[in-house]
Amino acid sequence: MLAALGLAARGLGLVAPNPAVGCVIVSQDRVVGRGWTQPGGRPHAEAEALARAGAAARGATAYITLEPCAHHGKTPPCADALLAAGVSRCVIATDDPDSRVNGAGMARLRAAGVTVEEGLCRAAAERLNAGFFSVVRKGRPLVTLKLASSLDGRIACQGGDSKWITGPLARRRGHLLRASHDAVMVGSGTALADDPRLDVRLSGLADAKPLRVVLDSRLRLPLTHDLVTRAKAQATLVFTATPGAAPESLAAAGVEVAGVASGPDGLDVAEVMAQLAGHGVTRLLVEGGGRLAAALLKADLVDRLVVFRAPKIIGGDAIPAVGALGFTRMADCPSFEPDYRGVEGPDGAEWYHRA
Repeated sequence: MLAALGLAARGLGLVAPNPAVGCVIVSQDRVVGRGWTQPGGRPHAEAEALARAGAAARGATAYITLEPCAHHGKTPPCADALLAAGVSRCVIATDDPDSRVNGAGMARLRAAGVTVEEGLCRAAAERLNAGFFSVVRKGRPLVTLKLASSLDGRIACQGGDSKWITGPLARRRGHLLRASHDAVMVGSGTALADDPRLDVRLSGLADAKPLRVVLDSRLRLPLTHDLVTRAKAQATLVFTATPGAAPESLAAAGVEVAGVASGPDGLDVAEVMAQLAGHGVTRLLVEGGGRLAAALLKADLVDRLVVFRAPKIIGGDAIPAVGALGFTRMADCPSFEPDYRGVEGPDGAEWYHRA
């Protein structure tokens, strides 16, 4: 099952809106087939593993990280494929909360006489597909907030200079984070100040092209920005409060513009999340800046936190990583639990999940 989970992770950032699933087929203590969800979400992991196993799947055990689907979509049900192949036992990490499955896949297998065991490595499997589960259960993607700051929590000098706070290893890790997410989001202030490309520039990951998302209530993004000029090569979605004012040149460049209600703190981030789920986004990486980070934290929309901390002190007159939150009691402040603490070159690297 651990091998199947490792295979499933290959699909993160490539298979949305589908879950990333892994499957290992074992016959007489020998692996006869391996599969994982392919880019675009199809073929499914079970179909890939069965194709590799061929006739050796008959009487074998299939280790699957998520309950096999039981409904007809763009592909036939994986539960039926397992039955047709003659698999005699299925070990499934966790059930699929999708209402079209939700126990039906396991029920179909059991009804046909297949031995089904559920729950092996459940926590790891649910963590792997937390984005898919979030869309199904909450109607929004899993949100990871990435901060690259100094030791005193600053992301730029008072004049705006921010290149580079962290070193090359931390920045490469940031690109790897992008590759494992379906979309990367920034606010218009960060887009204008840093001119980010929001792409993945790592060897071997050319297929990783997360949707680039900008919250731009006043449509300030210039037509010369990389997020506009390369929108046909890597999709860009701009959320704004005035969609009717969007110049036709943005659409001509391939940029999609969507309207969102706004309030005193800017665009309604909860509505942004709902619309992103409608776009098929299950895993969203947020890269700044401080105002956007504060809006998401105040709305309790941050599920995971990744912090790269450079061994530098910039000072209280510099730009903070998180804007004003307005909390008056410690009990109201968002709390996170640590998953990992390490280093990337000279920089600290910390992973957290929402408590």
